[in-house]
Amino acid sequence: MTIQTIGIVGGGVMGSGIGQSMALGGATVIIRDVNDEMLAKSKATITDGRYGLNRGVERGKTTQAEADAALGRLSWTTNVKDFANVDLIIEAVPEDLELKKKVFAELDGIVKADAIFATNTSGLSIQDINKAVSEARRPKFAGMHYFSPVPVMKIVELIHGPETADSTLSALEELCTRAGKATIRVKDAPGKYGFVANRIYFAAVREAQKVLEEGIASAEDINKAMVMGFNWPVGPLAMIEGATKGWQ
Repeated sequence: MTIQTIGIVGGGVMGSGIGQSMALGGATVIIRDVNDEMLAKSKATITDGRYGLNRGVERGKTTQAEADAALGRLSWTTNVKDFANVDLIIEAVPEDLELKKKVFAELDGIVKADAIFATNTSGLSIQDINKAVSEARRPKFAGMHYFSPVPVMKIVELIHGPETADSTLSALEELCTRAGKATIRVKDAPGKYGFVANRIYFAAVREAQKVLEEGIASAEDINKAMVMGFNWPVGPLAMIEGATKGWQ
């Protein structure tokens, strides 16, 4: 299966970044949010945000023609029924298990049967979320964890449960390759939060917070140590703010 059309549920920091990246990779993308105000914010993030299309052209990361073509492949909606015929759904709503299950339960009755369902959860169990869809849908259900800011971060974790088909993962890998992303396959681990990268990163954050609480160094100097000592793009404490509030 070659994925050509993508529906993204949630036009926030992550959903907008995913939509931008996938559109640049050649996919047709529909972003859905609850009202026109949220959709306007999504459009602004994609066009004029710090890592948006216009800034990408200014930095020489993309050409104006590529940015224009990507924008032409993007559309926005408040109507979930506009997802009926997409090849892939990527859910990017807040990190709440019951909310995610509610989203997928609704989509299960709307989206065509052979579409792939993917959640951008940062660490919730795929086997917990996929209980919201029919058993027939579960081989086409996976995790697709992008990293923030999506337009510049190259890695995508593809999380598979026992029911996830290999063909589903292969289709997602091919899509990510077209968009210039690298992928890793991660086995779902119910009861553990964070998959691979976040489990390791959270351990570093916990230690950074201990260093701060013990008065050993300031937050600024803790971040500086990891940026200049280990070539991290941002420090562990700064990463929390950027990932939750958006990159200014």
